[in-house]
Amino acid sequence: MSPSSVPPRPGPPGGTVPDGLPLPGRFAHLHPDDGACLMEAASLLSGDRFTDDPAGTHPVLAALARAVDDSVGDATRLALWPLAAELADARPAERAFAPLLVGSTVGAALRVRPASRRLARREAACRRRAERLARSPAAGLAGRLSDALWWRGPGHRCLEHAVRVLSTAPDADRRLSGLLRWAVARARAGTAARTGCNR
Repeated sequence: MSPSSVPPRPGPPGGTVPDGLPLPGRFAHLHPDDGACLMEAASLLSGDRFTDDPAGTHPVLAALARAVDDSVGDATRLALWPLAAELADARPAERAFAPLLVGSTVGAALRVRPASRRLARREAACRRRAERLARSPAAGLAGRLSDALWWRGPGHRCLEHAVRVLSTAPDADRRLSGLLRWAVARARAGTAARTGCNR
């Protein structure tokens, strides 16, 4: 991945629950009174139905946010809570975003297990896909189908495996929260570019 696609090192955790949001908790919830995961909080802020996959969030970013939220400790989860507002409107249109995000997550896992050939192969495959899609941004029906199949198959498996590897690091919370913060910032930049073009 290029230097700009490498997530920065995060700072120490710290944060509070914004007014009006449920208490943060791991996994999915049936109702806000039971608490909410990070993506469920984002759905409330976006005015969507109570769901962990709101329409305003890129599905790959939502999957990363759910995985990170489920993997970190309570203090880090609380520190990430303010990201819910940014996640509520973070859906870049660029086709390369999904493999870029998965590849960056795999790259972060590769720094935990630098000898892993499996992670190295997966990172390279994601990088090649992102580069190819960046050269062909238009997506007709065939392109959208191809993107969906990639995400539901190898893309999703790569992301889940990478998060599991990151969760084994001694400083897992720091790595995972830094990765999610970088991913949200990257998605928000892509969303701003998209809305700017539509004006």
